[in-house]
Amino acid sequence: MGYAIAEAALQAGHDVTLISGPVNLDPPHGGRFISISTGDEMFDAIDRHLGDCDVLVMCAAVADYKPKNISPGKIKKRDANFSLELVPTRDILGSLSKQDRRFLVVGFAAETNDIEENAQKKLRDKNCDIIVANDVGRANSGMESDENEVTILFRNGEKEKISSAPKKNIARALVKIIANMCEKCLTKKM
Repeated sequence: MGYAIAEAALQAGHDVTLISGPVNLDPPHGGRFISISTGDEMFDAIDRHLGDCDVLVMCAAVADYKPKNISPGKIKKRDANFSLELVPTRDILGSLSKQDRRFLVVGFAAETNDIEENAQKKLRDKNCDIIVANDVGRANSGMESDENEVTILFRNGEKEKISSAPKKNIARALVKIIANMCEKCLTKKM
């Protein structure tokens, strides 16, 4: 979805910096591409580039937990059970909520149940301007699919649904919605 949004934004004439973990996709031409491998690297890359953005779209599905210790080599199989201790990852979107920011924040809520309720909570808790909720529990939509179906929730309580469609179509619609919201924000400041 992030690649589709980056491509749609470039096609609409916007400058784009795409920060991405490992995927089997080619980055869209015409934008700036930053490759990262871990959630910590993503946190640092976003922090470095925040001052340059008008809109931050946070749609990467960064894991909520990571191993506490990383083995320098392969862990050999044993006959006994093995436990892996996990610790929470840094909350990239949550780290933005306390800053006096001059950019629009679009978050994503990849949910498997109570989709709108969980997305609404994330919208408030993470201080997003927009949250895009999608059901990732379905095999034909969301992650690992070219199709998606989303509900867009706005801070003012409004919502908009985009029915099942190719991600490229949803991305174009999202870019238009975001551009309109930015234009409204600029008009209010004048």
